[in-house]
This record gives sequence, C-alpha cells and structure tokens, in this order.
Amino acid sequence: MNLLVQTSTDDGTFHGPSIMEFFPDIVLFEGTGFDINRIMLIRLLAVLALVIVFWLGTRNMKIVPGKFQSLIEMALDFVRVNIAEDLLGKVDGKRFLPLLTTMFFMIFTMNFTGIIPGLNIAGTSVIGVPLVLAAISYVTFIYAGIKKSPGKFFKNSLFPTGVPWPVYIIVTPIEFISTFIIRPVTLTLRLLMNMVVGHLLLVLFFAATQFFVFTLGGWFIAMGAVTFAFGFAFTLFEILVALLQAYVFTLLTAVYIQLAVAEEH
Repeated sequence: MNLLVQTSTDDGTFHGPSIMEFFPDIVLFEGTGFDINRIMLIRLLAVLALVIVFWLGTRNMKIVPGKFQSLIEMALDFVRVNIAEDLLGKVDGKRFLPLLTTMFFMIFTMNFTGIIPGLNIAGTSVIGVPLVLAAISYVTFIYAGIKKSPGKFFKNSLFPTGVPWPVYIIVTPIEFISTFIIRPVTLTLRLLMNMVVGHLLLVLFFAATQFFVFTLGGWFIAMGAVTFAFGFAFTLFEILVALLQAYVFTLLTAVYIQLAVAEEH
C-alpha cells in the first residue's frame, strides 16, 4: 500500500497532495467483484477496532468498574445523556439511543484513522460512508415523524400552522427544500469536506517537510522544521475535529428526530 505521496520528481519540483489520493488502488481481492482498496480496508479495520474495544470493555461488567470499564461507560453516557436524553427525553431517547450511539462512535473512529500513522486517511473522507449515514438519519427522522403522527407529518412539515394560505406558495417549497433536501445534503457534505480538507492539509505539511529536509537540504531544513511543527499542531487539531464532527452529525440527527416527533406533528 502506498501511504505516502510523491513529494518531488527528478527535476526537484515539489508535488503536493491531489484528489486522486481518495481513489487509491485495489489492495485485496482485485478482479473478484469484492475489490477492497486502501480506504475500504481502513473502514473495515476501524469497525473491527470499535467492536473489539467495546467487547473488551463490556464482556465482564462489574458493579465496581475498573478503569477501562469506567472509560467505556463514560463514553456511552456521553451520548445517552448529552445527546439522546437531552434532546429527545428519556422515552424517545431510549428508542433511538442504539442508532445515535452507533453513529457517534462509528464516525469518530473512522475520522480518527486520518491521523494514525500507517493509515493516514479518514474512512469518512470518501462520500460513501457520509452519504449512507446521512441517508440513515434521513429515513429515521421521517420514520419517527410518521410513527408519531400518521397522516399529519408531511402536512405539518410542509404547511406550518399560523401561516396565511397565500403565503404557502412561498413557504411550502422552502420547507420542502430545507427539510427533505438540504438536511441530508448538508449532513453528507459537512462531514465529507472536513475530512477531505483535513487530510490534504496534513499531507501538505508533512510532504513539504520531507521535501525540504530530504530533497533540498541545507538551510531549507529549517523550513522543514517549521512545516513539521505546523503538521504536528494540525494533527492535534484534527483529533478535536474528528470528535466534533461525530458530535455534530449525531446531534443534528437527534435534532431532526426531535423536530419530527414534536407535538405539532
């Protein structure tokens, strides 16, 4: 697997990262119909790691938890208390907690792979995973709305109460676009673009470091030290971004469910 970008050619010209990094070569099962490229392999490893961590943390639950069990419980309680119950209440929060918990930790783990040496790219940096998760969020809040108010969900979503009938000519198309089109699109693009940009910047910093130090040498090594420092600082920032994007995606999903099950629906 080629984990590093080419930083220079024979003429000493610097070449930064390109969008083609998100379309890597096949690494497993090529030509079988089950081709797995580098990003797909990273996604599988992320899911496997997530399953192992939670299995190890919950396989032998104790009344007085150890450090690892406490850490797992804190992580689960963060989603349960601060997202599910805080927005949906205890009843609806419990209903949708498995979905919200899975969504949060799946996104965070796949985001986090972008800063792990040897992996170096987020599993969410190609549109497949963000799009599927946005579709799940979309179907879930529509299902929740229909389940709560059969026959009234779409009517109340597109024709809000208290609006004069002539104004519906303007309001209804806006409500349709904002509720049923913009929501899944923005969920997808927000997560995708943050991971794409983060990866490109990290590769740019460290590729520049490699170019300054190993290709140019001399006093350019000082420039390499600067780009390395920026790359290291941005790596720490990417940890925050990975967590924040998981939180925002899950939070917005909970907000959309909350709006769908609101009493006016």
